[in-house]
Formats: sequence, C-alpha cells, structure tokens
Amino acid sequence: MPGLLRGVARTAVISGTATAVSNRVSRRQAGRWAQQDYGQPAAAQPQQAYSAPAPAPAPEPVVSMDTKIAQLKELAELKEQGVLSEAEFAAQKSRLLEL
Repeated sequence: MPGLLRGVARTAVISGTATAVSNRVSRRQAGRWAQQDYGQPAAAQPQQAYSAPAPAPAPEPVVSMDTKIAQLKELAELKEQGVLSEAEFAAQKSRLLEL
C-alpha cells in the first residue's frame, strides 16, 4: 500500500510540473505571436475563409457482459465490507447496468 501511495504521489507531482511548464511555454509563445501581430498591418494578416469542423463525438465504449459481472461482484464485495452504503451500491449498480 505505501508503494501505491508513493506512485500516486509521484505521478501527481510529475503531472503538476508538466502542466505548469506547458502553461508557461504557451503564455510565452502567445506573447511572442502577439508582438509579431502587433507590428504587422491588418491587411497583411491572413483571413480564415472557413471555420474548422467540429470534432466528431467519441463513440461510447462497449462493455462486455463479463466485465459488467466482474464490476458488480466488486461492488457487492465493497458493500459487504461496509465501504459502500445501500444507496451508493444501488446507484452504481444501475449505472453499470445502463452501459
């Protein structure tokens, strides 16, 4: 268990650092582009003739019956251990069966 927590903590730190660096690079690049655009006249800036098409929504994943049964068994075990209340179990069970 301590190894799992250590791995989760390490992943969180790495993810946070990567996000901070990425945001800083994006802001710096946007500032450079703004300076370049400011120096050019409006007529020299290219006009976009069309808008980009919206991305297609991702299809919902198909969950096999074996996977659903395994997840229901895990939920039942969590309920027996007292981790889930009866209401939480019922809500999760209905969500699983809708997929």
